[in-house]
Amino acid sequence: MADPRWLSPAEQRAWRAHLAAHRLLTHRLDRELQEYGLSFNDYEILVNLSESQERRMRMSDLADATIQSRSRLSHQISRMENAGLVTRENCEDDRRGTFAVLTGKGWDTIQRVAPDHVAGVRRHFIDLLTPGQVAELEGIYTPVIAKLQGK
Repeated sequence: MADPRWLSPAEQRAWRAHLAAHRLLTHRLDRELQEYGLSFNDYEILVNLSESQERRMRMSDLADATIQSRSRLSHQISRMENAGLVTRENCEDDRRGTFAVLTGKGWDTIQRVAPDHVAGVRRHFIDLLTPGQVAELEGIYTPVIAKLQGK
C-alpha cells in the first residue's frame, strides 16, 4: 500500500474549517428548528415533500434525497406521522413501494417555519459572505457533489 498523501498545513486548515463550519451551522439551525418542535432532519423531509409533485415521494427516493438509510427514514417518518406532519400511502403500481405524503398540517408547518429558517440561514451563513464568495462556494461544492453522487 502506498504512503498516504498527507494534507498540507493549508489543506488541513481548510478541511478543519469546513468541518467546524458545517457542524456549527447545522447545530445552530437544528436548535432554532427545535423551537417549532422540529429537527433539522424533519425540516429537510418537509422541504423535499413540499417541493415534490403532489407533495409526495417514494420512501426510497426520499431516503436517497435526504441521505438516510431506509430503516432510519422509516423511523423518522413514523415520528412525523405521530405528529401529524406526514402519512404513508401504498404505491398502486408497486406493492412493495410506499409514499411519504405531506399532510395539511405538514404543509402549514413548512409554510410557518420556512421564513424563520431561511432568516437563520441568512444570518448565520449567507449574509457573512460576499456575492462573489457565494458563487465561489457553489463552484467549489458542485464538483465534489457530482463526484460523490457518481455523476
